[in-house]
Amino acid sequence: MRLEEYWGVGPKTRATLVEQLGETRAIEAIENGDVRTLSNAGLARGRATRILRRATGSGEMDTLATSDARAAYKELLEIVVEHAVTERSADRIRVLTPLSSREAMDDRLDDVLEARDAWAALADDDRETVLAAYERYDERDGSDHAAVEAALALLEVGVDSGPFAAVADLERDRLTDAADALAALDDGRVNEGADAELDRLRKTLGAIEDIDANASDLLAELRSDGVRDVGQFREAVEDHLLTETAVTVDRVREAMATDAADATDFIRTTLRALRTDLTAAIDEREQTVASDLENTLEASRTAIDRAVTSVDDIALSLSLARFALAYDCTRPTFVEDEAHRVSRPASEPTERTPEQAGAVSVVNAHNLTLASQDTNGSIQPITYALGAHGIETVPADVNAVPGTERVSVLTGANSGGKTTLLETLCQVVLLAMMGIPVPAERAEVTPVESLVFHRRHASFNAGVLEATLRSIVPPLSAGGRTLMLVDEFEAITEPGSAAELLHGLVRLAVEQDALGVFVTHLADDLAPLPSEARVDGIFAEGLDSELELLVDYQPRFDTVGRSTPEFIVSRLIANADDRSEQAGFETLAEAVGSDVVQQTLADARWRERD
Repeated sequence: MRLEEYWGVGPKTRATLVEQLGETRAIEAIENGDVRTLSNAGLARGRATRILRRATGSGEMDTLATSDARAAYKELLEIVVEHAVTERSADRIRVLTPLSSREAMDDRLDDVLEARDAWAALADDDRETVLAAYERYDERDGSDHAAVEAALALLEVGVDSGPFAAVADLERDRLTDAADALAALDDGRVNEGADAELDRLRKTLGAIEDIDANASDLLAELRSDGVRDVGQFREAVEDHLLTETAVTVDRVREAMATDAADATDFIRTTLRALRTDLTAAIDEREQTVASDLENTLEASRTAIDRAVTSVDDIALSLSLARFALAYDCTRPTFVEDEAHRVSRPASEPTERTPEQAGAVSVVNAHNLTLASQDTNGSIQPITYALGAHGIETVPADVNAVPGTERVSVLTGANSGGKTTLLETLCQVVLLAMMGIPVPAERAEVTPVESLVFHRRHASFNAGVLEATLRSIVPPLSAGGRTLMLVDEFEAITEPGSAAELLHGLVRLAVEQDALGVFVTHLADDLAPLPSEARVDGIFAEGLDSELELLVDYQPRFDTVGRSTPEFIVSRLIANADDRSEQAGFETLAEAVGSDVVQQTLADARWRERD
């Protein structure tokens, strides 16, 4: 495959990559999902990530059918990235995409859960050893030397289960030799400490160079000692060099000038000859040592390459495992959707049993965006389901086992968590399709071909309405497996038209055998809904002692939720800055029910006393 055939690689990008990397290495970096190499070559990290997502995820990025779905996907990956053990593993996480097959999803889930169990079983000291090894790996920019050192550190932990099995079979002695050789060589040069004789020669040359830089001082010193004739002068220079440096007597005598014009010329000619002789000796010795080291590396190349691959793969597995542990994630159950196994005209109904229908269900699920910011464990878990789910019993705070309708209309209080529920379902489905455990006690997911997520966008601009319809209707009409998560569609057009359009969307979702949740305040205007759709509701229950809205975020199935303006007006009355402002809000209280407002305030004061 040619470089320009990869998505996002135009003539300018190709020229940059070829100039910096060469075409072969650039293609290798793309195929390996190597963000760092591409960004070091001059590509912006975000652009490199986008190219790699398309290259490694192929067409599966097309699953994200709307800009809000793509934004949710990126937000989700950044939460996972917080648990990465290396920069390289963080980059690899950022290019993970929905997978194309159930087998691939299951395989990655197997790996992540095995890694989770192995990581959880490690003693605290061993975990610290592993993390310290990866910290050093990052400090050395993920070089071969860093990878070999990390592999040796992982071998010291002595764990061979889960992802650590990748290093358990590495040749420790071969890696130790390779680590010494890699530490000794730096771009063809031999580092200090690698060879005692080379170090001695370099130190001697440095001492000779220092003396040469201060030759006039040496001449003055010898004259002050009373050295006058040539014989004494030669002996004095020889003694000084043997005393102040590690040069050998033979090397000094061979270097001494025989036809110097004067004492100054004698010293400088002798030192120059010594420098030339030592430089040649150093080059010869370094070439010999470097050749031996390169032979060691050549013999260890297979072991080094295995170490590099193993260390990177373990880092990715541990990063995903740490995420799964942090949010108490579990393995989702995949549910097949027979209705979309074969192509069929959009207008042609499909007979199916509940076992053949798709599903999305969660029991005690957490929204990762909220959970990542939660410091006191106060987030209420949610149970919800669409389609032919397998939930038979529900937690005590859930009013009923959810029905098997594929489509729901979700209603209820402002700030009641409706949007959060959509985000939670979106996160669960995306994680499952990427082969990553999900933040729920139990979950069922039918992998979809189109994920249509639409967040609330408050604008009556005709262009916004048209753009929204263009983004959400085509994937729904295509006839593939689709999940619709649409939030307050009415916010982009006037209420009358919004109700009609939303009713049409619900009906289309039902006709296309899609799974979907439509959040709206217009439930009454949507009646009658198709029999395959239901209405669920979220309810506010009052104000707490701080006048914050008390909401039961768990939806009640087959129940219309209601907005609660009386609670909001009650808070405004209580927080009014002066009497005239309060009087204005009290006028609104009469409109929504003065008695209800007064009772709400009384309840809040009672909670404050408690």
